[in-house]
Amino acid sequence: MPERTPGTATGLPVPRFVSLKSGRANVRRGPGTDFPIDWVYRKSGLPLEVIAESSNWRRIRDHEGDGGWIWHSMLDGERTAIMDAADGAPVALHKEPADGAPVIAYAEKGLVARVKSCKARWCHLETGGYEGWVLQETLWGVYPGEEFE
Repeated sequence: MPERTPGTATGLPVPRFVSLKSGRANVRRGPGTDFPIDWVYRKSGLPLEVIAESSNWRRIRDHEGDGGWIWHSMLDGERTAIMDAADGAPVALHKEPADGAPVIAYAEKGLVARVKSCKARWCHLETGGYEGWVLQETLWGVYPGEEFE
């Protein structure tokens, strides 16, 4: 886990993972509407990492390392993650949080899933009508060793 400190605007830990609430959200060069828009996200549920706060603006970073500033109401506390196995192979979705547990499905790299909880190296996910467990190290959107319900 990275070192986390309370955010200056919310008091919530920074850095932290959130998800994109809106299907369309502007990303700006700075914390205000006077700053130019660098790009627009068009996929709700995308996991983002909040790395700084300034009043109602959040500085974010995505899974590709791109960042910018986004208005706070465009973000949601619901956790999501992107399948991101180091070797690029599909990620196995297991029935139970154990290496030997039966595989329910395979998720392609880049698939976004809802994260229900994480514990002891495993995260419980829901995606595409499937629900199961994946190794934490195969996801972008949770910190190594992070646990939550």
